[in-house]
Amino acid sequence: MDSLIDVVNSLENKVLRLLKKLDEVNEMNALLSERLAISETNNEDLQQAVKDWEEKYNSLKIANSMLGSIQDKNEAKLKINTLIREIEHCIGQLSE
Repeated sequence: MDSLIDVVNSLENKVLRLLKKLDEVNEMNALLSERLAISETNNEDLQQAVKDWEEKYNSLKIANSMLGSIQDKNEAKLKINTLIREIEHCIGQLSE
């Protein structure tokens, strides 16, 4: 009978340790989820900053090409024509 009580006590101790471990894992999961959310927000902010800088770079590149040589002017004209085609395409899609 004592051995049965010992087995039950041992099982009870193991279950309590497992429940404690489960609580620790759940706390760690919550902490990691919070860190992930913060990291994702930071990542989105950085991606937006990169897009902004790329737009500024492209604007400066176009401005410089308009001030530069004939080749740069041709590049600017091609870029403007591309933008016009994209705008016309968008207008066409909106008209449908």
